[in-house]
Amino acid sequence: MRLHSLTLQAFGPFGGTETVDFDALSDAGLFLIQGPTGAGKTSVLDAVCFALYGRVPGAREDAKAPRSLHAPPERVPEIRCELSVRGRRLSIVRSPSWERPKQRGTGTTRANHKVVVNERVDGAWRPVTTRPDEAGQFLGDLLGLSLGQFCQIVLLPQGEFARFLRATAAERRTSLERIFATGVFTDVENWLTEHSRALGRAAAESEERVLAVARLAAEHGRSTPPTADPHPGHGAGHGADLDSLAPWAAELAAATAGTAADLAALAEQADAHHARVRDRLDQARGTAERRARRSRAAERAADLERGAEQRRAIDAELDSARRAAAVVPVLRTVEYRRDRAEKAAQGAEEHWALAAALAGYDTAAAPGPDPDGAVRAALAASGRERRDETATLDHRLGDADRLRTVRAEITALTGEIDRIAEQGATARGAVAHLPVRRAEITARLADARALTGPRETAVESLETARRRLESAESAERLGAELAASRARCTAAVDAAQAAKDALHLLRERRIDGMAAELAGRLATDRACPVCGSAVHPAPAVGAPDRPTPGDEQAASRASEAAQQRRGDAEQAVASLAERRTAAEEAAAGLDPAAARALVAERTAALDRLDAAARQVDALAEELAAVDSDLESARLDAARLATELAERTERRTAREQEAERLAAGLDSARGTDPDLQSRIQRLRAEADLLDSAAEALHLLSTATEELRDAETEARRARDEHGFADDPAVRAAERDDPARRDLARRAKEHDDELAAVHAALADPELRTAAEGPAPDLPALEAALATAEAEATAAARRRDRFAERAARLAELRTELDRALHDSGPARRRHATASALAALTAGTSADNREKARLSAYVLAARLEQVVHAANHRLATMSGGRYTLRHTIDRSAGDRSRSGGGLGLRVLDSWTGDERDPATLSGGETFFSSLALALGLGDVAAQEAGGTDIGTLFVDEGFGTLDEDTLEEVMEILDALREGGRAVGVVSHVADLRTRITAQLKAVKTPTGSRLEQVG
Repeated sequence: MRLHSLTLQAFGPFGGTETVDFDALSDAGLFLIQGPTGAGKTSVLDAVCFALYGRVPGAREDAKAPRSLHAPPERVPEIRCELSVRGRRLSIVRSPSWERPKQRGTGTTRANHKVVVNERVDGAWRPVTTRPDEAGQFLGDLLGLSLGQFCQIVLLPQGEFARFLRATAAERRTSLERIFATGVFTDVENWLTEHSRALGRAAAESEERVLAVARLAAEHGRSTPPTADPHPGHGAGHGADLDSLAPWAAELAAATAGTAADLAALAEQADAHHARVRDRLDQARGTAERRARRSRAAERAADLERGAEQRRAIDAELDSARRAAAVVPVLRTVEYRRDRAEKAAQGAEEHWALAAALAGYDTAAAPGPDPDGAVRAALAASGRERRDETATLDHRLGDADRLRTVRAEITALTGEIDRIAEQGATARGAVAHLPVRRAEITARLADARALTGPRETAVESLETARRRLESAESAERLGAELAASRARCTAAVDAAQAAKDALHLLRERRIDGMAAELAGRLATDRACPVCGSAVHPAPAVGAPDRPTPGDEQAASRASEAAQQRRGDAEQAVASLAERRTAAEEAAAGLDPAAARALVAERTAALDRLDAAARQVDALAEELAAVDSDLESARLDAARLATELAERTERRTAREQEAERLAAGLDSARGTDPDLQSRIQRLRAEADLLDSAAEALHLLSTATEELRDAETEARRARDEHGFADDPAVRAAERDDPARRDLARRAKEHDDELAAVHAALADPELRTAAEGPAPDLPALEAALATAEAEATAAARRRDRFAERAARLAELRTELDRALHDSGPARRRHATASALAALTAGTSADNREKARLSAYVLAARLEQVVHAANHRLATMSGGRYTLRHTIDRSAGDRSRSGGGLGLRVLDSWTGDERDPATLSGGETFFSSLALALGLGDVAAQEAGGTDIGTLFVDEGFGTLDEDTLEEVMEILDALREGGRAVGVVSHVADLRTRITAQLKAVKTPTGSRLEQVG
């Protein structure tokens, strides 16, 4: 991964647009990013992270959006980064979400996070994606690094690694887990633990199934198993010897089967005795039933002999009914034809009363049969005459329809004439009064235009007042901040002076005791470093509380830190003072209250201008509407006058036509109210005459048919032996009645035959002649035998079911015993493996979890890589050593194997990293950071790091150590790698010529590229 260029716009402290040419800086191999505190050195690195990942590292990620507070409101925050990754040239343009000014009105609206990723292919940029989620996936896969890994490998945070160097094992674990993907090993631990628990549950369930079957066998066999009492609540495997359950179950099943066989034999004997008693009772019941049947037959025979006369009456009634059935249909025909003749006579009488006068006959005479058809012919001729006249009048109906149409048109034209006359009057009135209305609006419009003015000037004046208000409020706020900052600066100056005085006092005390300090270094037969003598007759003795070199170094560091804080505080006061002065100048000397009043005054002036402009627009629209209405009124008045004349002329023509049609229709209708009424009357009379003729024809036909039917009825009565019609009706029976008579006759005959047959049956006669059986005694004996057989069957069935169930349970027990063994063995294996990876097993001598063991191996690789550089930076004195021991008081299984010690080759002792001096801590942590970066890069798939940054920490090094560290950084440039050093140490500015300088100003920082 190599950076080519970076452009920042409205990002962090950079209010404008700043560009970094990393290709130019990389030509020197080693370049410096320098500038005062707060100028934006770290913001350059944040911009690189934001371009690649859409986030900034560390605690700054939780802060608000990185848009610059120095940028104008409309300037879009944006990062442009061009880089090469794995041979691919990419361009990334990313903008964070921010509050932009609304395009219309006041206030702001939320602009969403945007990103554009392009790739240079064949000399041209081609789009890759514009979606933030796709961009994150694409760049993450291509880089092979998460944001946390990128910050550890590419942006070496020396301060963070100094903390890592001195951290406890548990704290190191957190940092290493963030860099190395060891989650899979934690997942393995969790899976093995859960797998062991699942197999444990399965083993417990299999043992519980064995004991559950044993409990069921004990309940069915009324026995106790040889194991501990296997009842619910004891739990699976609670001291139970499961192997002894199989022979116990076999013996219990065999004993129960034997008992069941004995009870089955006893039940069979009881069933045989019950069958014999039941047979004797059945025989006795049969004899009693035959005796009763013969007695009932004798009684019924006597009853049937007494009913012989009734049987003969049934035969006679049935014969008369059969003869009457042949005559009744003929009588019904007579009745039908008589009814029809009566109805025909009635119909002829009704029609004759109406039609006789129309045909010229006497209406007082009653109608009768018309055998020769003369009357019917006369009626038909009169009907035809009326129909012919109707046909002639039908041709005149069109004139009636036309008359109605013409009269409707006259009515419609009259309504239109009235409407047009009214509209014409309205139009003429508008033409008269609209010019007056127009003159009035024209005068008001001239007055409103006199109140308008240039709006742009008023808007610009209001914006100026608002900017002065913002500056006045900012100046007031900065004044309060400046007062607080001056108080802090005063405290920092006092603290720095106190630290400096303490350092001078301690140095004076050490100089006073220097003789004793030198004497403490003297050794026998070794030359004195002051006088050169090998004899030391009276070495000086120092005071017990004399300062040591370490005390002086600590005081010196404290003084330097206090001086740094003092400088930062003074710089902060100067910055706030400059910003307040700039804000006061921008406010033009106004305080917030006066600035607010000015904004209110200019807002009101703008509102008045807008109101006048709206009134001018409204009056102009109203004037245009009046002009349009006046023109429309003039056109309408002319058009309506033309339409009125045309409608009047058409109405006169229609009135003349209506008079002509009405005269012709009056002549045609005669004495009837109208033509249609005359036509309807003639048609009704014609229909009446036709109906009367048809009624006379029906009367003649019905009378002839009635005479024929009466003759046939007399012949049928004589043939079947009936004197008259009432005799036929008296003998008549319907079909159900005749069938009932036949059934009664047959039932009497059949019953009589059956009774005689029963009296002749030898079995019934024998039973009647023998003794009567004792049924109650036999029924009591059967009940006793049945109860005994039922009890024996219950005992047999109960033991048979128990024996069958015990046989099934024995098979289930053998199967459950067979299945429980593998389950318990699998659980033992899984439990041992889970305990081993969890660090609780006796086989795990280190008592460390699997994930901790993997992290320990990674840390060992890191230490090995770091020692190559640490040997150079420390002049061969220090070596890092990885230990598997826990820290003091660390009882966690996750912390083992992550210890660090420092081996001092000068003294041969191992030291805690916390005992290193500031400079020693710096180059040790730098070596550790570089080593961790190498290992993590290999872990991420061997990502080639073409651009590397080292952040801060160089101020703690002396000149020689700084030179050695610079040699290490120089060595990092091998293979074309570019190394950027982020520092404000002045000495580095002379050592590193290629520089990116962050310059801080009241209006925002800017970047200058030199060398």
